[in-house]
Amino acid sequence: MLFLGILLSIFIQDVVTSLRPLPPGIMDCVEAESGCEADPQCKELYSTLRYCVSEEEVAPPGSKARIECLEALSALHYLPLLACKCQRGARREEHCLRVYWSVRILQSYEDLEASPYDDSPVEMSHMASIVAAASSLPLDGQNACLKAAQDCGLYEKCGSLRSEYVLACTKRVPGSDHCNRQKCHRALRRFLERVPGEYSLGLLFCPCTDKLCGERRRKTIVPSCSYQERDGEQPNCMHLQSSCRRDQLCRSRLADFQHNCQSSGHSPSGCFRDSGTVCLKSYAGLIGTIMTPNYLSNSTMDVALWCNCEGSGNQWKECLKIQNMFTNNACLENSISTMGSSPPRPVESLLPPSPRPSPLDQQNKLSNNAQDELSNNAVEQSEEEEDEEEEEGGQFDVIPLYAEKATVSNLGSGGGGVSPRLSSAPPPSLLLLLLLLSASLSWGS
Repeated sequence: MLFLGILLSIFIQDVVTSLRPLPPGIMDCVEAESGCEADPQCKELYSTLRYCVSEEEVAPPGSKARIECLEALSALHYLPLLACKCQRGARREEHCLRVYWSVRILQSYEDLEASPYDDSPVEMSHMASIVAAASSLPLDGQNACLKAAQDCGLYEKCGSLRSEYVLACTKRVPGSDHCNRQKCHRALRRFLERVPGEYSLGLLFCPCTDKLCGERRRKTIVPSCSYQERDGEQPNCMHLQSSCRRDQLCRSRLADFQHNCQSSGHSPSGCFRDSGTVCLKSYAGLIGTIMTPNYLSNSTMDVALWCNCEGSGNQWKECLKIQNMFTNNACLENSISTMGSSPPRPVESLLPPSPRPSPLDQQNKLSNNAQDELSNNAVEQSEEEEDEEEEEGGQFDVIPLYAEKATVSNLGSGGGGVSPRLSSAPPPSLLLLLLLLSASLSWGS
């Protein structure tokens, strides 16, 4: 019975933990915050730093308030908080990012040596294998982007979440001629964060040999809603970046992109960190933010922000630096090209394939997936009910979804809900509990 109790406690703890835990030695910033607040001295210093972040815009360097902030930072020695990281797409991501930036008031916007996000070696190896597999596929004259859309439509989760973001990005706000960009961004991020890279990256970076394919690729993220202005005018890049830096999520995704997509002439991949796969993931992380990039046209793989440098004055060079992060970035260019058109480079860091999971591991994974879907469904339920009440308007600049049979039925499912098969049967966690209790009774007899 003692063994059974230990086993049950381990199982219950496993069910409620994150699906993608951070590597050993790195703590999630929300957990690190809780640990700090349990210590009176750490809590007082951290409260001061949080106030400093809110007053950052009005506290000039050298002022008394600024000095107090620096003193609080130098006195803070709680290592888990100083070294914490966040995860893309986590339910508490924005809370985590607020904690992350609260203890980094000295980190400048141009600091390329740190990212708020942590990429585990296993996950990056998986990403590398996706890129290598995609780059080795023959084109044979077929429309690769259409094929990617077909594959997505046949996979329930991809088809459902793709239908969700297309609907969010094409529905007109009642009484207007434009979309709700905030909802469009939220749905795009949900798609890119929850759909496996085999499908999401395949849609974003599918290789094209003709303009029809290129048009489908460019319209994947519904540019007329996700970033283009209704009057067709481009904002100044400096203004765009300034707006991004005032938003914790956008600032973090931009910092991650700058960190992982640095160019280097001494690396075969063109990347300073010699990992184009990480750069692709960071680029995709910007989609659904204020600084959403996209392809320049239907006939090129070049990407850019929807902005220009007109009226930059004496900040013209700074403005060009923002543009060049996308238009003159060998790391990003090579990473996108490798995804679809070039022979795959050898990936030495790939880990050997993991052994087939045991039935207990499969039950735990299924239970975790159900728990995550239920939590996300509860958070998004109010938004979905509001969407159902709005009138559905005309279509924006978007390629129609492929495979109506695979995707139209998912429009009503809300994208983030639990599959009917899961909701109509007892949860796997309950079945496993009953199995363990039955085993304990048989042992006792």
